[in-house]
Amino acid sequence: MGKNSHYRVDDFGAEGCIGYLMSRATASNRSQLERRFEGADINFTQWRVLMCLRDGLANTCADVSRELAHDKGSMTRLIDQLEERGFLKRRRDQEDRRIVFLALTPSGRAAVNRLVPKLVDYYNHLLTGFTQQEVKVLTQLLKKLRDSLNEGDAVSTAREGARVS
Repeated sequence: MGKNSHYRVDDFGAEGCIGYLMSRATASNRSQLERRFEGADINFTQWRVLMCLRDGLANTCADVSRELAHDKGSMTRLIDQLEERGFLKRRRDQEDRRIVFLALTPSGRAAVNRLVPKLVDYYNHLLTGFTQQEVKVLTQLLKKLRDSLNEGDAVSTAREGARVS
């Protein structure tokens, strides 16, 4: 076992596995957030799309789909709904007409910002037992893990491309 080995086959189990723990935390987090959005003018999934646009994480349907790990077909329908409701608008790229950019409208930005306090309250309550330093470290570690996972995606994509060539 190398110095970078964090798990061993002989004692590997769900409770100590980051994959299992992240999956359970994500599922619980999502269901609690969806409940907090009941009665709001947009649901949690719609809010996440608008947040991606607000924060500059994505600006096309494909980018939003990748960022939120959502399938492209249902994302297109979701974007259609948000556009029909006036929360975002589409604009074709002038140089490459196949590319369609998404942008928040003023009412989309207002909808996102109006619901931010719900999330701030939720996460502040969730992290009550954590110190400021623990939250900072947790955030740093999650970013580091995200970056490691993204690097793994890039390597896999490059390998798949090399096999196809």
